[in-house]
Amino acid sequence: MDIGIALPTMASGFTGQGLRDWCRLVDEGPYSSISTGERITFFNPEMITTLSACAALTSRVDVLANIVVAGLHRPAMLAKQLATIDVLSEGRLVVGLGVGGRPHDYASVDAPFRSRHDTVDALAARLRELWAGVPPFDGADPVGPTCVQAGGPRLLSGAMGPKGLARAARWADGITGFSVSGDPKEVSLAALGARQAWEAAGREEEPWLGTGTFCTLGVDDSLGTLRRFAATYLGFLGAEMAEAVAASLTVADAAELNRVLDGAEAVGIDEFTLVPGTWDLACLEALTDVVAART
Repeated sequence: MDIGIALPTMASGFTGQGLRDWCRLVDEGPYSSISTGERITFFNPEMITTLSACAALTSRVDVLANIVVAGLHRPAMLAKQLATIDVLSEGRLVVGLGVGGRPHDYASVDAPFRSRHDTVDALAARLRELWAGVPPFDGADPVGPTCVQAGGPRLLSGAMGPKGLARAARWADGITGFSVSGDPKEVSLAALGARQAWEAAGREEEPWLGTGTFCTLGVDDSLGTLRRFAATYLGFLGAEMAEAVAASLTVADAAELNRVLDGAEAVGIDEFTLVPGTWDLACLEALTDVVAART
């Protein structure tokens, strides 16, 4: 099982030097990918810009958009932005598409929240058309640059429920999921659901399966740091719910992280993404030690 790592862009403390340090150490380390997610009404850096920097600052790991919230983007512009990252990374871009779960993000860009599921399916089809060289309208030039990867980057779905997985099975190359706690039973059920959806759709190949979880190692009060990070990130659920979920998190030491990774590997997860709760380089170094010991 490959192990990727997300930049801690949803934690406070983002700086240019921090980004450069993390990109260097991740690229030199045992990881398979570097990634970041998307929010608008939050203090995180913007996703496309950050991934562009990752593409330029790394040379080995995949650059994973995890995930693009489909309804926040215009297809032709997004196709151009992602194609540019694919060129900058020399073909290392992987794109996850999903609906997101925060109405405020949609409202902030005047996008409709109610039709978000249809938007994902339509955007996936449109991106593949544009990357294949189909002009955005009759008489127009194609949208460039031409992707290094023929036909464009792999498209993964962020769907988790049965309905979303059934839709994803019609267009996605696989699934990029997430488990807040990293619970092996939850990860196993998600993998089973994706495989069943692919089979029901008549897909001959099994889906590529990705998942991940929040974690913090190697810093003072690792567990407290992890839970404070999660409560802040999940604040859109309401303070009471966010605190309750955060209080259930446990991946704050090497033994617990290995337990979660063992469970994911046992059910055939292709890549597990670690989502750290701090920019502290001591956390990255501790995570690297655990991942390196598994390879």
